Amino acid sequence: MTELHQAAAVGDFDRVQDILRQNKCNPNYRDVDWSCKTPLHWAAAKGIAFSTGHTETVKILIEHGARPCLRTEHGWTPAHYAAEFGRLAVLRLLHSLHAPIDKEDSCGDKPVRIAEIYGHQDCVRFLKKAEIESQAYRKLAAQKGIPIDDTDEEWAERGKENEENRISKSNIRM
Repeated sequence: MTELHQAAAVGDFDRVQDILRQNKCNPNYRDVDWSCKTPLHWAAAKGIAFSTGHTETVKILIEHGARPCLRTEHGWTPAHYAAEFGRLAVLRLLHSLHAPIDKEDSCGDKPVRIAEIYGHQDCVRFLKKAEIESQAYRKLAAQKGIPIDDTDEEWAERGKENEENRISKSNIRM
């Protein structure tokens, strides 16, 4: 876990800001010891509903290039973590920045399903509405040629490799 991961996980906004200003750590570094979480995953999970510490940490990470579309080894985006922990303020922020809040993880669960599982009804209500808005924005962006960063190429490639391995193994068994 990098210094930036640690600062983001505890919501130390000043430390995160200092690290980012000094370009000490890559805000998109995936910690393989922690399921390939980035600092943004940690900040989104730890976002405190009544404190701006983590919400501001999420915002400054994104302002410094953290990609909210990056996924863990199980396909979770920062929105999945915010949904798991009921971080409505973080979900609102991610949505306002056009971060992907409706991506399926490796089990097919979207953040809204994660919020349902953990009983965060305020997040469920918000995400149901936000999913529709996100889809409409992606459609409009595609029509107008507005670039959106909503795909984790590395995770998609890993998924293709896993699928090819699965097919290859099933063919060997036949």
